[in-house]
Order: sequence, then structure tokens, then C-alpha cells
Amino acid sequence: QLQLVESGGGLVQPGESLRLACAASGFTLNYYAVAWFRQAPGKEREGVSCMRDSDGSTYYADSVKGRFTISRHNSTKNTVYLQMNSLSPEDTGVYYCAATAEVLLLNWQIDPYDYWGQGIQVTVSA
Repeated sequence: QLQLVESGGGLVQPGESLRLACAASGFTLNYYAVAWFRQAPGKEREGVSCMRDSDGSTYYADSVKGRFTISRHNSTKNTVYLQMNSLSPEDTGVYYCAATAEVLLLNWQIDPYDYWGQGIQVTVSA
């Protein structure tokens, strides 16, 4: 069964950090682009970050540049991480990872993705 599973969410205070993980099972992430999206209550889903496997290129939404870092596991490369620092209440939402063949990726924030995780809650609150 092909699936993506997120982990690492939770409740933190403003200014703190979290690291999300997205693990692929049933397939490898070779030559896939993996992205993180989030959806806050009452808002549309937005792209947060994306990484291409072939050359490691990374992309970030303006709202998270300098605070979030996307990376992949050094050896297996079948897990992608999202390190989130200096979190604020505006970062609260359900975070999803998604994957698609990178050759199909033109606009990482709006293109369709083939695989999606179930989502994980991140809450930033004092």
C-alpha cells in the first residue's frame, strides 16, 4: 500500500520549535517532489515548502522563509522533514505532506500531487 504518514505535530508555545516528519511506505521517494501544505481553520490550504529529490532544490512560502527548513533523511531519503522554528499562532493548522513525480512539477504550490498524508495538527498557543 502506497502511503505517506506524518508525525511530530503537537502543541507548542509561540517562539518554540517542532519538527515534522513525512515517511513514505510502499514506494520510494526517488525522483519525487515532496511538499508540505497546511490548512488553518476557515482558511484555504496553502503550500509551505517543497523539495525536489534529484537536485535537492527547496522552495518556501514567503510566510515561512527563514524559519522553516525542509530536508530529507541522509541515508534512506524516504523520510522528509520540516523543521519549524520561531513558531507563531499564525502557523497553527493541519499540516499535510504530499508527493508527486518531480518531472510533472511546474508550480509546487498549485500543481496536483499524487499522494497525500492524513494530516497532523500543529497548534501554537500560549
